[in-house]
Amino acid sequence: MTDPSHAVELGEWIEPEAVFMGLFADDDRAFWLDAGPAATTGWSWVGSGTPGDVEAVMGVVCAADTGDEWRAGPFRGGWVGWQGYDDAAARAGAPARREAEVPGALWLRVTSFLAFDHDARRAWAVGPEVEARRLADAVRDAAGAVAPPSSPATVVARPRHAPDRYADLIERCRERIRAGDAYQLCLTTRFEVTGRVAPVETFRRLRELTAAHHGGLIAAPGASLASASPEQFLEVRDGIVRTRPIKGTRPRGAGPVADAAVAAELQASEKERAENVMIVDLMRNDLSRVCEPGSVGVDALLEVETYPAVHQLVSTVSGSLEPGTTVGALLAAAFPAGSMTGAPKLSAMTILEELEAAPRGVFAGCFGWVGVDGALDLAMVIRSIVVHPGGAYVGAGGGITWRSDAAAEVAEVAVKARGPLAALGAALPPGW
Repeated sequence: MTDPSHAVELGEWIEPEAVFMGLFADDDRAFWLDAGPAATTGWSWVGSGTPGDVEAVMGVVCAADTGDEWRAGPFRGGWVGWQGYDDAAARAGAPARREAEVPGALWLRVTSFLAFDHDARRAWAVGPEVEARRLADAVRDAAGAVAPPSSPATVVARPRHAPDRYADLIERCRERIRAGDAYQLCLTTRFEVTGRVAPVETFRRLRELTAAHHGGLIAAPGASLASASPEQFLEVRDGIVRTRPIKGTRPRGAGPVADAAVAAELQASEKERAENVMIVDLMRNDLSRVCEPGSVGVDALLEVETYPAVHQLVSTVSGSLEPGTTVGALLAAAFPAGSMTGAPKLSAMTILEELEAAPRGVFAGCFGWVGVDGALDLAMVIRSIVVHPGGAYVGAGGGITWRSDAAAEVAEVAVKARGPLAALGAALPPGW
């Protein structure tokens, strides 16, 4: 290891929100990777960075061994940022439409930051020794009580597709599936608001409304991402890559009995189970392109995870990376994620570009951190808000199979979009 980072433990536990608001809320290149409010597991990181080089990120060799045990968490400095959907689809050979408002890739180079272990309730300032000590002192001076997030003005979001048009597109997906062009298609749409949007306050509202283990805020001049993502896309540690695709969503039930019944129905649903297994097979194929032969396997299949607003059906696939695999090679094999395309992937992306007839932008991409040591943790850009100078947008969609019911799929989109839109102060348009 040539990493120069040091870790200075803070004397007492301080909530990441208080640290972010005290030190970084006004920084125009800041990040807050969030395990969620009142989290009891996982890690959060807050800090700021400088403009990073995308090619440098893609050239990092994925870690075969992260070296000595590092007490301050798996991220030891590197890059925090996002990769959008459209450029990745184009690199994979699919037609794509790029949007002008938000960069398709944005990475901050990060050398000093704060790390929070929610399980042990311990926190560290991390960075070159002098900087880490300075940051620890700054936390003690700046962190304090935080006022609740402000309330936004109430507006109605503008849809990319009316619900009846989206239902028509679902039927066109089913026609293409019937013709044998695909066997699953992740059809998406977008909801937009115009006017000034404050990224920090929006993210604070979002995490209160829809807490998630891979939430995050990445703020940069002209564009920001606020996410409450429940889906870990790729994790690399000690030469092992893992992906945890989500396929299958239900809104929470009213009361414990109804809620348990909803979760049981989701896990038993023949359509949702088939949809999830299709993507598991696709991800096994994707990872096999960069993993050692025979090492790719399914660690967990069709598990129900529960969040404040929804139940999700989740599986886990992992493999041992071939020595020398770079971040760029890993993303070339696995990104865009199968949970956001459908299968077969190239055919699905081609069909979806024709049907959606508009860019996805950052939505359906991925975000998170890539370490200087080759470890990484990237989440899917879902349940997210993309902020740009003219306003903001929320993407949502769902996997379409031959057995999909159009009305149920339209309702699922509404369930997924409702939380992020509420954080913007926006209501779903009529009919949604």
